[in-house]
Amino acid sequence: MTNIALVGVGYWGKNLARVFNEIGVLKSVCDLNEKNLNEIKKSYPKLKLTKNFQEILKEKDIKGVVIATPVATHHKLAKESLIYGKDVLVEKPLALNLKDGEELVKLAKERKLILMVDHLFLYHPAFIKLKSLIDKGGLGEIRHIYSTRLNFGVIRTEENALWSLASHDISMIIKIFEKLPSEVRTIGTAYINKNIPDIVSSHLKFNRNQVAEIFVSWLNPFKERKLSVIGSKKMAVFDDLSKDKLVIYHHKIEWQKGKKPKAIMSGGEIIKILEKEPLLEEAKHFLECIKKRESPKTDGKEALLVLKVLDACQKSLNQDGKQIKL
Repeated sequence: MTNIALVGVGYWGKNLARVFNEIGVLKSVCDLNEKNLNEIKKSYPKLKLTKNFQEILKEKDIKGVVIATPVATHHKLAKESLIYGKDVLVEKPLALNLKDGEELVKLAKERKLILMVDHLFLYHPAFIKLKSLIDKGGLGEIRHIYSTRLNFGVIRTEENALWSLASHDISMIIKIFEKLPSEVRTIGTAYINKNIPDIVSSHLKFNRNQVAEIFVSWLNPFKERKLSVIGSKKMAVFDDLSKDKLVIYHHKIEWQKGKKPKAIMSGGEIIKILEKEPLLEEAKHFLECIKKRESPKTDGKEALLVLKVLDACQKSLNQDGKQIKL
């Protein structure tokens, strides 16, 4: 039995508690908030609860620590967990800067421990299917990706919308192109808290004909999570909030008399997707990696790629959209 401890049972931590308890491996929960602990106690009365993180670390039968605390604490808590010999799953992003992320990856490698990051959408059946279609040439050459992650809230006070929301989109875009962008430009605006942009737009250039756009905001009147992929043959939309998660469009351009382009639209083809919960699949993957001592799909190295893009975007954001090369 691989016993797991969960640190942080706020908004996202409650979801992690549910899936790890469902699997039957959750043993201990740590949170500084008494209200959060009381809610967990009502739902899972058999779990050990504590406000003391050191108690978690000193439990010898705890093999893995799952961290779902505010982003600013990720580095410290993950580092201590690794030092105590625990395998670690961290909510995205891995850290708030590249240096801290690199330290964690190095430490995990030195101690031969699992370091995994919650880039959840790489475990989503719809995205996995989309990536498979792309790899088989189903969309043709990928030319443009446009991603939106919008909602009204949750408004953060430690990290901006870029760091809070864009990690998922960056991880998917890197997975599709299988490389880092060559340059980025990012602009944003802070309305609620000074120097913490609420609305951020990023332009990622991979080569002359391959670009991606990411638009994130927690000041939007509606919720949206979409990834649109434009290929030379077909187009695809992964809409996480829709009943039809993945739709392929057979739109094309026809040249009239060889001179005038005309857009020819067609109906969308709904792709059947396996009914699997991404978070549960991710949790199972973490446990499997612990058992087999294998590197996770979203390991520390993959997390560093995302951090490198976030870091470059932040540098551009700090300089009013200046082009930053990677």
